[in-house]
Amino acid sequence: MGELALDYCGEWHEPPDDAVFSIGREGDLAVDENPYLHRQFLEIARQNGIWWLSNVGSMISATVADTTGGMQAWVAPGARIPIVFGQTRVVFTAGPTTYEFDIHLRTPAFRQQARAEDSGGAATIGPVRFTDAQKAVIVALAEPLLRREGTGYSAIPSSAQAAEKLGWALTRFNRKLDNVCDKLDRVGVAGLRGGAGRLATNRRARLVEHAITSHLVTAEDLGLLDAQQGRAEDE
Repeated sequence: MGELALDYCGEWHEPPDDAVFSIGREGDLAVDENPYLHRQFLEIARQNGIWWLSNVGSMISATVADTTGGMQAWVAPGARIPIVFGQTRVVFTAGPTTYEFDIHLRTPAFRQQARAEDSGGAATIGPVRFTDAQKAVIVALAEPLLRREGTGYSAIPSSAQAAEKLGWALTRFNRKLDNVCDKLDRVGVAGLRGGAGRLATNRRARLVEHAITSHLVTAEDLGLLDAQQGRAEDE
């Protein structure tokens, strides 16, 4: 492997030191023929000894995080971020599909250290605590990504599909989803609230991206799906 390499669906790509590596519907890494995906979405290039990930699209944002979930950034169109960790995960959504790829850097500027697990009880992110029902909402939406191993792409369930998975009425699911998004928005998680015209798909996609990259939910939480079956409204 060279100084920097990308892993997408088990295929490895090595961007050159002296050229721009493009990612999108077309380019050096043609992710998918998804019409919702920009032809040129992300670029990787080395400048003054630093590797940069740039969003050259016009509508889609990408979530970038280290593999421990300790650092996360939302890279909007026109923004860029330095690649400084040994392994960085990039997650983005185009239409109904969410994509993941990993960037591996041979000589990282920062070292990652695994975080200690919480001692138990309700899930916590900073000052935010989630009930089991609220966390189950996140798991139901993120289930396809949680069940998949490695990088690749998955379709995010609709609210109706996620509600059915939990055995809930759609109105209950949407109310819990509102609660989850409100809590995360209050602690600064971007992209979960918006004005008129913001599609529901965008909110669900952003929630899944944040939950996966921050390790808010993991495959170990999949049991919440069965546990919520038949639970009363106030549980």
